[in-house]
Amino acid sequence: GRVDWLVVGLGNPGARYARTRHNIGFEVAALAAERWGLSKAKKRWAGLYTDGRIGPGGPRVGVLLPQTFMNDSGKSISPARGELGVELDRVVVVHDEIDLPFGRVEARLGGGLAGHNGLKAVKAGLGSADFRRVRVGVGRPDTTDPEIVSAHVLGRFSEPQDEVRELVERAADELDRLVGNL
Repeated sequence: GRVDWLVVGLGNPGARYARTRHNIGFEVAALAAERWGLSKAKKRWAGLYTDGRIGPGGPRVGVLLPQTFMNDSGKSISPARGELGVELDRVVVVHDEIDLPFGRVEARLGGGLAGHNGLKAVKAGLGSADFRRVRVGVGRPDTTDPEIVSAHVLGRFSEPQDEVRELVERAADELDRLVGNL
């Protein structure tokens, strides 16, 4: 049934995109679901979905990893939100952010889309940009060339694996703080 929060990890499906910068939203949301002790995700709303309570008496949280490509993620998120009856400001989208340096994590409500096609798809699916975000800094190449930027976000991390893991963990901490305290 209903949940208090809908956490959405953005990414692209399939092994080709696993462990890339663009898929860090998947990794963060999956780690949070694991920490919260949620059951194995099942196919639902063109995504992988699980839900449950965060601790005894805690909020009910749904975690959705859309299995559409990121640019179509609104097609997964919109029906999930509608069926789960989640208020717009209780939808939290976890995504890669090239406008933040690698390692930085920021949460915010609403704001611009900064050319992020996944966020554009979410806005289209939800009908508004007034959802919460956990922005996970993946850095940006020293160019605005769209092909180089695309190769950067679709590429695997060049940073050491332990630093990438720490970034995923800190972003999951931020998600925990956000949904556990509001």
